[in-house]
Amino acid sequence: MKSFEYGDEIISSKEFMIALPSMVIGVGVLSLPRDIASNTIGSDGWVALIVSGGISLVMIWLMAKLAAKFPRQSFFSYASIIVSKPIAMFISFLFGISYLFVLAYDIRVLGHTSQQYLFDETPVEIITLIFLFVVVYAVSGSRAAIFRLNVLFLPIILFIALFVLTANFKWLDFSNLMPAFNTDLKGHLKAIHASSLSYIGMSIVFFYIAFVDKPKKAPKLAMIGMVIPVGLYILVYSICLLVFGHTATSHLLYPTLDLAKRIELPGGILERVEAVFFVIWTMSVFTTAVMSFDIAILALNSIFKRIKKMQLIFILSPLCYYIGLIPKNTIQLNVFGNILGTYMISFVFIITISLSIIAKIRRVKSNG
Repeated sequence: MKSFEYGDEIISSKEFMIALPSMVIGVGVLSLPRDIASNTIGSDGWVALIVSGGISLVMIWLMAKLAAKFPRQSFFSYASIIVSKPIAMFISFLFGISYLFVLAYDIRVLGHTSQQYLFDETPVEIITLIFLFVVVYAVSGSRAAIFRLNVLFLPIILFIALFVLTANFKWLDFSNLMPAFNTDLKGHLKAIHASSLSYIGMSIVFFYIAFVDKPKKAPKLAMIGMVIPVGLYILVYSICLLVFGHTATSHLLYPTLDLAKRIELPGGILERVEAVFFVIWTMSVFTTAVMSFDIAILALNSIFKRIKKMQLIFILSPLCYYIGLIPKNTIQLNVFGNILGTYMISFVFIITISLSIIAKIRRVKSNG
């Protein structure tokens, strides 16, 4: 049986806009309120969320503005024009390996969390392997299908997330907002760093603008798409703080999931709302993992052009599975995530600023 192939790989501007929140909203949404609350005092965490969100919007605009100058050209192609082919090859290779590590982290977090909340008798290795198989199946098909899957999943993810948040309104305690403005500069910087780790997937802009039908609209649409996760993260943190208070939020393992546990629907229609929320979260992690693998393949395939896509998938999949199983427990997994997030944010920041400045100084145009 042959898989269905779309007529072309061109995606609409709307699909590109939806891809950004689909990529960014992932594993971090469960623990983000705890990470911010543990580094701030009272309700001061909103400052870090706004600052990190503002920085991410600036970075997205710079990425999209740069990539839009080279319509229908791959990242490796226009990076070669800006900084020479050997350097572009090295940067593309780093992007490919980096997103392979992001995929490994995503599948391991999902496997670890699923074992804790759903499949306590199933080894985490089996859960992780099964999820990787599903990701491989999705990536093996058309790239355009991935974007159409995002269009299908994102409204469902946002609807359930907003439902969980609004259903907790009756437990809001506004006294939990106090004290305010007591966090020192060091605490704010740590909170900004913690919140910025949730935006590590935004560099997909570099690679996916090449497939957009109207690249001139990409910077504006990228900004709009990025506002969605920024706004959602602020809402999630605020509701967790108002419901649980600062102390409880900073000590809960997954405060967002605990919000879903508090919901009681009238008439006993659905006794465990957190099960539905967990399914929706799995969909979100799935879209993040699929695009991470796709970017890794896209980046490495631009360097090793003789290797076919399926061959690259079969080479990278076992490597990704092995990397994902390196952390042995929750502490090691959190350390792995912090190191990976810090590296990705620093790497993307340096590459974006450097390419933008060099392209401006050299007055590089799309024709090279």
